[in-house]
Amino acid sequence: MRTKPRKPTKLRLIEGNRGHRPIPPDEPQPICTDEPQPPPWLSPYALEEWIRVAPEIFAMGILARIDEIAFAGYCECVSRWRMAEEVVRAMAKADPVSQGLLARMPSGALIQNPAIGAANKARRDMIAAAGQFGLTAASRAQLEGKQRDDGDPLATKYNLR
Repeated sequence: MRTKPRKPTKLRLIEGNRGHRPIPPDEPQPICTDEPQPPPWLSPYALEEWIRVAPEIFAMGILARIDEIAFAGYCECVSRWRMAEEVVRAMAKADPVSQGLLARMPSGALIQNPAIGAANKARRDMIAAAGQFGLTAASRAQLEGKQRDDGDPLATKYNLR
């Protein structure tokens, strides 16, 4: 049985260290001086998501250059989900009876539209990746949302300004 992945220290501190577990004193912290740039290979929808979300989570101190690939993965999940949903909508226009929910096999049997399965898988992957960056309502609900001032030793130690 797999255990839950460890939450990054920055997210634990923003949440107020609800578990009251000791903060690792020597945990490596990425330097967040330059805003990460999108990789050139992102698909158009993924690039759109990067441009929409990256500046805000960078400003929160959650996204660093070292996270570019993981964040690009989240953006590509968004892209796949959007593309699959577009296929379902196009099929719904072509088949007003099933609204794109069903597809006919060569044998004539009806099955669930494979694009719906692809959309569902991409949505699950997208939500899981989004939670890693504090981008879901559930992950944000755990955040305290308070500003740390310059006198806060944890803010200074972990570069949380």
